Amino acid sequence: MSFEVTGLSVQVEGKEVVRDISFCVEPGQILAILGANGAGKSELVLGMAGMLPVSAGQVLSDGQALTGSAPDIIRAAGVAAVPEGHKVLTQLTVDENLRAAGSLRWADVEDNLRKTYERFPELAERKSQLAGTLSGGQQQMVALGHALMSAPTYLIIDEMSLGLAPLIVKRLFGVVQELKQQNVGIVLIEQFTGLALSVADSAMVLRGGHSSYMGPAQALADDPDLLDEAYFGSGHQRVVI
Repeated sequence: MSFEVTGLSVQVEGKEVVRDISFCVEPGQILAILGANGAGKSELVLGMAGMLPVSAGQVLSDGQALTGSAPDIIRAAGVAAVPEGHKVLTQLTVDENLRAAGSLRWADVEDNLRKTYERFPELAERKSQLAGTLSGGQQQMVALGHALMSAPTYLIIDEMSLGLAPLIVKRLFGVVQELKQQNVGIVLIEQFTGLALSVADSAMVLRGGHSSYMGPAQALADDPDLLDEAYFGSGHQRVVI
């Protein structure tokens, strides 16, 4: 069992912005995908999630081919994505948001809703509140709750900590670690390199749409020079994130 990406290339407006990306994530593992702004991280997420056209390669979930499939088909196959930007249905309540996200698995919706509120008691206290009136951190919890309502086997999280206070970031990273312990495979795209490497088993660094490093997360955490070279190539100053 694994979520496998092989030779994946992704296009934006006819231009290839991600080229020949390959990796494999098993249940209970975290892969951190790192890179500077413009490296192609979000485009890779959108390609895997069926939101941008794939020009080459394959996406497989436990052997099921998902390349080019619509987002709802991908989610139904056990792969859920949390896009960048705390995306919620602002004119619906928290409860309505979560129930809408659970519509692919109506038989499990009440159980998944209960589990989501247990994981995020802050949302249980605000279930009747319009999602658009929540704080940024609470909206990110709703966005993560959206994905978890489909009880995914694999989870793709894009820039979860973007624009959030450190305490909220720590809280959300705790949830990621809990999900790992519950055997969810996670692809974590993250701006805070140190935090991402602290929870990840393996890491990939994107540079200019290509993979410049693929290997153990600990190797990058232990060797700042290796991290710098992966980010920018040789001859650049150290990355401090």
